[in-house]
Amino acid sequence: VQLQASGGGLVQAGDSLRLSCAASGRTFGNYAVGWFRQTPGKEREFVARVSQTGGITSYADSVKGRFAISRDGAKDTVYLQMNNLKSEDTAIYYCAATNAVIGGTISTAYENWGQGTLVTVSS
Repeated sequence: VQLQASGGGLVQAGDSLRLSCAASGRTFGNYAVGWFRQTPGKEREFVARVSQTGGITSYADSVKGRFAISRDGAKDTVYLQMNNLKSEDTAIYYCAATNAVIGGTISTAYENWGQGTLVTVSS
């Protein structure tokens, strides 16, 4: 499956953004999806994940209550709604997919990756 992440941009602290991860090439409903983020010099960090059906989600503690992951089966797209953004949310955000009911919280659990979209939050 091929993944295309989009929706990043430059916003101010407290603003919202919605990232999209569009899939093509395979039946997207067979894949669990995760969002990760990375800043220079740091490891790729888990942000959120959603199961194949969308019924199970989980979040990193740092974004819990502010971010929401969802998926639209008809559009083969997974979204990451990010509210009340903080400067520490600044990173390149990647979506990833794995052919499992639900993926893990480490990057090696995912076989397919999108190209990343940059989110910059100014304080």
